[in-house]
Amino acid sequence: MKTTQTFLMLFFCLLFIDLNAQLDIGKKIENQTKNRANKNVNKEINKGFDAVENGVKDIFGKKKPVPPQKAVKDTIAKVQNLKTTQQTANLPAKPSLQTYSKFDFVAGEKVIFYDDFTAENVGDFPVQWNTTGSGEVVTTNLYEGRWFNLTNGRGATTLDSPIELPDNYTIEFDVIPQKDLKNNNNTAFSFNIISTTKPKDINYGLARPGDAAIRFAFEYSTGYSTYFRDNTPGLSGSDPTRLLADKKYKVSVWVQKERIRLYVDQEKIFDLPKAMSKNYKYNMIRFDRGTTMIGNIRVATGLPDMRSKLITEGKLISYGIYFDVNKDVVKPESYGTLKNIAAVLTENPGVRVKVVGHTDSDGADAANLDLSKRRGASVKNELEAGFGIDPARLESDGMGESLPVAPNDNLLNKALNRRVEFIKL
Repeated sequence: MKTTQTFLMLFFCLLFIDLNAQLDIGKKIENQTKNRANKNVNKEINKGFDAVENGVKDIFGKKKPVPPQKAVKDTIAKVQNLKTTQQTANLPAKPSLQTYSKFDFVAGEKVIFYDDFTAENVGDFPVQWNTTGSGEVVTTNLYEGRWFNLTNGRGATTLDSPIELPDNYTIEFDVIPQKDLKNNNNTAFSFNIISTTKPKDINYGLARPGDAAIRFAFEYSTGYSTYFRDNTPGLSGSDPTRLLADKKYKVSVWVQKERIRLYVDQEKIFDLPKAMSKNYKYNMIRFDRGTTMIGNIRVATGLPDMRSKLITEGKLISYGIYFDVNKDVVKPESYGTLKNIAAVLTENPGVRVKVVGHTDSDGADAANLDLSKRRGASVKNELEAGFGIDPARLESDGMGESLPVAPNDNLLNKALNRRVEFIKL
């Protein structure tokens, strides 16, 4: 019996040699987090030995034996789960809603352009875009969703068709800067808002595109510059903010006539009161230089008059409250919108409101209904816990995909249907 037991324990140890090497248990003292994880690993390994020993004993007893191979397999699975947990624990924490407490950005009232590249096949060039460089739709192991990987170099990538931008609008996009191997591993790229009489001609004014433009360059630091072909003096400036490779950021741009503000995540980087010319109508957005991945691009017009919509008209439709796909947790960049809605409710203490979530038609009806209800409840809870609104004044519900405001036949219309409504009771 002892010979059999010793043999099986030796077999067990050999199976763990490679796994222990992967976990690097010999370096336990590197930091406290790894210490705690490795202690748990040791516990699971000891349990595995116990299981093997018990299995051997049971062979000679009356109990149903536990196969030693199964004990080994189960223990390896537990240790691998612990390794995954350790790696997850070492990731930086996601920002909370309160970290955005100074974020005053409010998304436009009506979405006029949207692209998250989910309608494209991985490896294809997206149909709503054009380029003098190159690019393709990709996925990444770091972040969910599909991304447009731009490798512009000296080229440019623009919308395939012009987009008529009014006096007031917002532009939002996610970005994952990439190291450019041809440019000393820098993460440089630029984003431009352009006025051009030749929107289909990307080469028109290649270095200084169009007839007028504002350019935000994300390089060693973040800078801006403007120019106008009518000889209006241009502006320029910089900020020490630098975007790092392989990290996801959200860039938000808010234009109100001549004024333009640019945010990176929750930080306002620029607030320029006279950067946009009254003499030009802007109609194109463009990315150029460097290498980067972009996603979730949304352009919306108009600044929502929340007080009038909610108090006078009785219903406010918001596109400025954000969730990850199929999730009900309110994302922190929703802070500016929620703060403004909370202010309206605080100024009108007699008003009661129902918060109603809506989805597009992707997915099963029942799942969409459940998701919309959970999202409505999450927004209600944020208004209560984060902004002090009396719970007695708020209700929540969800309608799933049952009340679309547009046909669910393209990305833009689906973006219009994904919304949160505030209904005066």
